Amino acid sequence: MITMDDIVREGHPTLREKAADVVLPAAAEDKETLTKMIEFIINSQDPEISSKYGLRPGIGLAAPQLGVSKRMIAIHVEDDGEVYSYALFNPKIVSHSTQKNYLAGGEGCLSVDREVPGYVPRYAKITVKSVDLEGKEVKIRLKGLPAIVFQHEIDHLNGIMFYDHINPDDPFRELEDAIVIE
Repeated sequence: MITMDDIVREGHPTLREKAADVVLPAAAEDKETLTKMIEFIINSQDPEISSKYGLRPGIGLAAPQLGVSKRMIAIHVEDDGEVYSYALFNPKIVSHSTQKNYLAGGEGCLSVDREVPGYVPRYAKITVKSVDLEGKEVKIRLKGLPAIVFQHEIDHLNGIMFYDHINPDDPFRELEDAIVIE
């Protein structure tokens, strides 16, 4: 089981690397890592389990956050009553809207142990192509919070941290035409 001790923190070199594609079909080791990643995210949202093991609640995790420089992400997030639960190899954004959105409260990260205030502009709508744990190709259309989570995790695969998107001169500058997600 993955715990907070397994998650690398800011400053770890893997967080700034461009992760390698997972060779498909995925090896047993990669499937096992990805399975543990989605289990961690689900467990972290369970008050009893997270309290027992000292897990910080999360809605997404990328393999580089475990010090594994491979293109794997796990996401488990609820939005408008719908649960978006994915464990994916080699996710890629294949199209996106021009319109942006951002979380009113900013973003956080399991690899960042401090508050980083500011708006993080993201695409309002994205389409992602990927391969799931069963080896099936999937195409997912997302908007709102799930789109933000996917972009945050895919950024990790490219060595990008969420705060790299924050305007350093004016972290809370209103973004023109953007959707604010409360």
